[in-house]
Amino acid sequence: MPDTKEPSKSPDNALTRRQFIHGAGAAAATVAGVSTTIGNALGANERIGVGFIGCGGRSNAHLKTVDYLKNHGANVDIVACCDAYRPRMQKVMEGYKAKGYSDHRELLDDPNVDVVCIATPDHQHGYQTIDAVRAGKDVYCEKPVTHWRQFDLTKRMAAEVKKSGRVFQLGTQGMYDSAWWQMRKLIREGLIGQPVHAECGYFRVGDWGERGMRIDDPSARPGADLNWEGFLGDAPKRPYDVSRYFRWRMYEDYAGGPSTDLFPHSLTPVLFMLGVAMPSNVVATGGKLRYQEREIPDTYNMLIDYPERITVAVLGTQANDYPGTGARGSGQRIPVIRGWEGTLTIEKDEIIFIPAQGTEKKPRRFAIEHGEDFVEYWRKFLDCCRSRQQDTLSTMDLAYRVQTTLQMGMLGLQEGKVARFDQEKETIIL
Repeated sequence: MPDTKEPSKSPDNALTRRQFIHGAGAAAATVAGVSTTIGNALGANERIGVGFIGCGGRSNAHLKTVDYLKNHGANVDIVACCDAYRPRMQKVMEGYKAKGYSDHRELLDDPNVDVVCIATPDHQHGYQTIDAVRAGKDVYCEKPVTHWRQFDLTKRMAAEVKKSGRVFQLGTQGMYDSAWWQMRKLIREGLIGQPVHAECGYFRVGDWGERGMRIDDPSARPGADLNWEGFLGDAPKRPYDVSRYFRWRMYEDYAGGPSTDLFPHSLTPVLFMLGVAMPSNVVATGGKLRYQEREIPDTYNMLIDYPERITVAVLGTQANDYPGTGARGSGQRIPVIRGWEGTLTIEKDEIIFIPAQGTEKKPRRFAIEHGEDFVEYWRKFLDCCRSRQQDTLSTMDLAYRVQTTLQMGMLGLQEGKVARFDQEKETIIL
């Protein structure tokens, strides 16, 4: 479970600083004395120390990957971890000989930590990222960058990362796939003419990512081993519930369902390929059409209009796994990008170009250089940390545009309205 700090809106809490585990509200990441120094490039022989904020299921995948890199010649080490659920933290401490902290800010004070991997519930990512970059740490943050209700935090997070000069990469590992980079190049070269329409999405059967989340101990209760108040952070105050704690993706207070858990994988490469800015309008539909024992939707669809005169359709359900166009990597449904002069999509290991009616262009095929690779995605991130290269495979700027779009959809769905974006004021209007 997460490491977080008690929200500033609750000043009369009785927790000590060591028990504060989150950081919410406007003052969440304004801790005095935090370093904002931009690090110099690390030498090839200098070890990168990685600290893990969150020790749950997703974090375990990152831990295994970093450990694999370490054992195969990369000069990297797992040096620290923290979690609001002590038993999980202790497993990481023992398994990787890492130092444990109950407060992520104490981990950030550790001079052996150069990089942090944030793998906590959605509503904690933004605060922890801001704290990390202000502490002079580079950040690998799991998607989504923030909770769907936290647009202001998303905007603040993007500004803080940019100001800090720290290296940031979002956990959309599908961006290692060369197909998206090759297709972007073809689009920029004018192969499909003016882009006008794109489709992507995510389809699967089962909500194992929500109800299927493991409850480590059904008898677990708040206390020395479990910080319920820290878990809540700035989310609505509620009595402790073991399901909410261990299966937090089922609940709107902490997650958004397919929109923010799955669609970052689908939408990120599409917006990257198209090079669009913020959307003009977003309309979303969906709901609980199969799995009723949860708050978040299991079926979710979006239509997104961009000022560049492009429409993007994102479709998805957890009630059926047929993607239609085929599946590829973390984003699942293979994107289709349409332009005035033709269409780009993927068949097996090739990008295919299908000319539009009336054009003189001929069908073409392009071999894809390589697919998605989680280990190499991490390796590229660590390379950027060494060189101080800001242009990672999934940047904060791209994450900001993707998340704003998803937040507009979820907010609009809740209100039954079309969400609009004010480009000048950089605000969402319902």
